[in-house]
Amino acid sequence: MWWTLALFILGAFFLGAIPFGLIVARLFAGVDLRKTGSGNIGATNVARTLGPIAGLLTLALDLAKGLGPVLLTRTAFPDPGLSLFPAVAGVTAILGHCYSPLLKFKGGKGVATALGVFLGLIPLTIGPAFAVFLLVVVRWKFISAGSLAASAAAPLFALALGYPPEAAGLAGLVTCIIFLRHRENIGRLWRGQEPRFQLGKKSGRGPS
Repeated sequence: MWWTLALFILGAFFLGAIPFGLIVARLFAGVDLRKTGSGNIGATNVARTLGPIAGLLTLALDLAKGLGPVLLTRTAFPDPGLSLFPAVAGVTAILGHCYSPLLKFKGGKGVATALGVFLGLIPLTIGPAFAVFLLVVVRWKFISAGSLAASAAAPLFALALGYPPEAAGLAGLVTCIIFLRHRENIGRLWRGQEPRFQLGKKSGRGPS
């Protein structure tokens, strides 16, 4: 069992490490996303520089990197006593996305992949967390602020909706990873230097 679990976790990490944003940007426009817009490989930078279709495709692929390992691991280990295994696979996929060995252990901010993990583990939190995201983005036009607010709210929603404390703890761990990856955005927000989101318009460094 442990060897099988190790293979699933390793597979989750390398699935998470696939830089779909870079691939989509190459296919759509032949550009290196790391040298365009904010330089980030996530869906926000893809949408900002290449438009909403490319952005949504990247979002879906990055989300699948989180959801897939959770569902596959749950199928392989259906025993309720092993419910932690899918969570470990999901967090590993997020780490693979954020610290991809294919990109010299650099990567994205982890939001879309985390969304996929939450969809597989605590799906009832998605609706209210997305509402928080929309409220912040519509009001202030900062994708980074919306992502941070939604990720911070997710553990609270998990508890309020009756998920086990372990699930809320997982959401809290993922929130910590997301905040760590957004530390530059947090600094720019604090200084009033974070660019507001506009589709299809190339801008300086920003969130994703």
